Amino acid sequence: MELAYHWDFSFLNDYGSYYWIGIKKTLEVSLLAVLSGLVLGTLVSLLRLSGLWLLRFIGTVYVEIIRGTPLLVQLFLFYYGLPIFLGFDIGIFTAAYLTLTVNSGAYIAEIMRAGIQAVDKGQMEAARSLGMSKGLAMRQIILPQAFKNVLPALGNEFVVVVKESSVLSVIGYAELTYQANAIRGATYISIEPMLVSALIYFVLIFTLSKLLGIGERRLKTSD
Repeated sequence: MELAYHWDFSFLNDYGSYYWIGIKKTLEVSLLAVLSGLVLGTLVSLLRLSGLWLLRFIGTVYVEIIRGTPLLVQLFLFYYGLPIFLGFDIGIFTAAYLTLTVNSGAYIAEIMRAGIQAVDKGQMEAARSLGMSKGLAMRQIILPQAFKNVLPALGNEFVVVVKESSVLSVIGYAELTYQANAIRGATYISIEPMLVSALIYFVLIFTLSKLLGIGERRLKTSD
């Protein structure tokens, strides 16, 4: 005889605050990682576009290794491996932040490289003809244009990082998935806490995607 499943969301009365904590932790580490990844990725993209083969090689190795290995493996290496080399515990947040930063930086490096290459080469030539050094022209002429070109892609990267941050729960970082698992352990309710977590992820991603769409349309209008 088939038994009907009785849905139970009563845990929200006592544990609803767990989700708010999870949302805050998720957005906090994701935003910090993408901002840091933007700095790292921009530097790596410049390495990959360098005229020196050694710098190009270093940038390529970094991008290929990070993009070619699972995020979970990278997380374990930072959380368990890095303290062995440093000789002290770096903490859960630092491991989570560094992992997402290094991972996101590799993808942002390719985004920025494409953005820089999309800028008309005549821009650099014109700047050099006016007496600007290559570095100064890159900072003041090329990078601002490249950054504007790739803003939609950077926004999408932030959305991806928000979703990927769920793996941080395996090392005990108190983001959204960790909080849902904590509620499951405390209430012995298996499905409903994860359904609520999934709904929150959907609302976050949907809202972020719509905001990014509005920003992209405004950029096109300003152009």
